[in-house]
Amino acid sequence: MTSEPFRSQLAALERRGRLRSLTPRAGRDFASNDYLGLAGDPIIGQAVADAVARGVPVGSGGSRLLRGNAPEHEGLEAEAADFFRTPAALFMANGFAANLALFSTLPQRGDLIVVDELIHASVHDGLRMSKAVAVFARHNDVQSFADLIAAWRLEGGKGRVWIAVETLYSMDGDLAPLSDLAALAAKHDAMLILDEAHGTGVFGPSGRGLSSGLDGLHNVVTLHTCGKAMGVEGALICGPRILVDYLINRARAFIFSTAPSPLMAVAASAALDRIKQAGDLRERLKTLMVDASENICAPLGLPAPRSQIVPIILGEDRRAMAAAAALQQAGFDVRGIRPPTVPPGTSRLRISLTLNVGRADIAALGETLRRVAA
Repeated sequence: MTSEPFRSQLAALERRGRLRSLTPRAGRDFASNDYLGLAGDPIIGQAVADAVARGVPVGSGGSRLLRGNAPEHEGLEAEAADFFRTPAALFMANGFAANLALFSTLPQRGDLIVVDELIHASVHDGLRMSKAVAVFARHNDVQSFADLIAAWRLEGGKGRVWIAVETLYSMDGDLAPLSDLAALAAKHDAMLILDEAHGTGVFGPSGRGLSSGLDGLHNVVTLHTCGKAMGVEGALICGPRILVDYLINRARAFIFSTAPSPLMAVAASAALDRIKQAGDLRERLKTLMVDASENICAPLGLPAPRSQIVPIILGEDRRAMAAAAALQQAGFDVRGIRPPTVPPGTSRLRISLTLNVGRADIAALGETLRRVAA
């Protein structure tokens, strides 16, 4: 096998300022999704240690449909269904696998999936495997969703409509208009798939997410990832029992994957308990958002952040990466984000606010950002 095609493609990425590489953790954390600082939480760690002590195995030994289905998996799913006030939950290895399972399995041939244009990359991969037609609506534009549904019906579309959005967008930090989308879904007897990856733990009563106001609706499926504010690993698909059963029987990403470690199910269960009681942590995070507004956004002429994700759009790829390098050199772990993760011409610094930093860190970052910008 010749390596030339790979070498030339990597060289092209480097010329465009888009070559990726793995770098070690360093500096103050403005890059992770560990919003509540639970990744190193001693209570969660102790729950895992106790599970090891009582003999819970590290490995699952197989897929859930073979011998890999452990009591810890089922216990977590029952707890998650109760916490998120949904009929059923299904534990997956991560959010990518969960979105792959959802979109490649639930929408059927003859259905329509209307997706926000800025939705997670994992959804795009699920759509490529789907038998349904997929179209992309303008970001957070409910009228665009409505127009695409109307056009499909006018052209003879007769199947079910699926509307898919993130509740909190991971690169822009803005919130989806959930109540308007729920009304649109009700009007068209559509299913609503809500990716709560960045909302779970941070927003809603007891950290149940931005979709908590839609509790009890029969046409809502939510995805709560465990590797962000919950601080652990995995993902929970929550929704009607019939859809969860269908995923168990038809989702290849579930059927043919080795089950997550039972210890990670223990960790996720402990993390659910933590975010239920984490009102003080959420208040501290809100304080950091105010600090970011005053020390970062206002001096740069940016609007106040609506969430813990603060994008600073610089446009050109190399400019974003040079700014990130300067901040990293100054001791701040801020990463540059480039296409294809974000649209061309919108390369940016993605500042993530977490409880791994304090108010003084945000003030210092703001001062350094002003120097970098100048």
